[in-house]
Amino acid sequence: MIRLGIVLPCYNEDEIIMDTYSKIAQFMSGLIANDKVSADSLILFVDDGSNDGTWELIKELIQTDKQVRGIKFSRNFGQQRALWAGVTAIAKKVDAVVTLDADLQDDYLVIDEMLEAFQQGSDIVYGVRNCRDTDHYFKRVSADLFYYLMKKINPQMIKNHANFRLMSKRTALLLDEYAESNLYLRGIIPLIGFPSTKVFYSRKERVAGKTKYSIHKMIHLAIDGITSFSIAPIQWTRNIGLLTFLFGVFYAVYILFQKAFNHPVPGWSSLVLSLWLLCGIQLIGISVIGEYVGKIYYEVKRRPKYIIEESTIDLNEETIRENK
Repeated sequence: MIRLGIVLPCYNEDEIIMDTYSKIAQFMSGLIANDKVSADSLILFVDDGSNDGTWELIKELIQTDKQVRGIKFSRNFGQQRALWAGVTAIAKKVDAVVTLDADLQDDYLVIDEMLEAFQQGSDIVYGVRNCRDTDHYFKRVSADLFYYLMKKINPQMIKNHANFRLMSKRTALLLDEYAESNLYLRGIIPLIGFPSTKVFYSRKERVAGKTKYSIHKMIHLAIDGITSFSIAPIQWTRNIGLLTFLFGVFYAVYILFQKAFNHPVPGWSSLVLSLWLLCGIQLIGISVIGEYVGKIYYEVKRRPKYIIEESTIDLNEETIRENK
């Protein structure tokens, strides 16, 4: 029987953590009662450096439910690192791992379908939103643009898939083979190439609290996703530079033509426009190259992806199951 691990990253979620636990524990009990997962399956909360009462509530749950485990970061390292830490911490202890945001906006009930797909041979099962009706206009448009660009850069990218997925043991164990500190799991996992499928669901509204993903964080995540898997932005900048150069050549021919026929050359407006255009393109090019240099800077330092302040997982526990 499948031993399942559910990993839920948390950051300042004390308003909803108990409701989340109640729903997940009840759902897990149903899976166990129907012999779909084993009774020693796990629920792992990863506290990403919360500064509210999230960790205290998780510790209460650990004391009352033997299925619950917890990891606490020393500070906020980001959701991608929290997911990574949770998956790699229990990879050897389970047959399959499901990652799920703690706000439960992703429909956890389709985990049942994920398990069926897993039993049929899929190592990775992606939870994919069937629509974006709950998003505001800006987020819908920016998301469509982002996925369009990512599909050009990384054809394996799954549109409208975030952090909700099931991974087999061997998939989860392989994550340790990726040593980069700039983590973007949505891009890394499709590159593994194991048999995969999708399940579709409708995203729900938050029960309480507010999203921790500001526009700034979403933009930063998008930049990470694009620059972590391709040098396409540098190539795009090169192409813009070539087009600008050709524009300059044609403009020079135009000026010579004007002089040859004694037509007055436009004054400062054309000069200033050219300067602004060229300076803007140069700054864009420098910033794109700088983004890649900055990533190299962080990678060569080899700093830890995260620091665990407290954990209730016995890392020396004997492996319960063999690889699928």
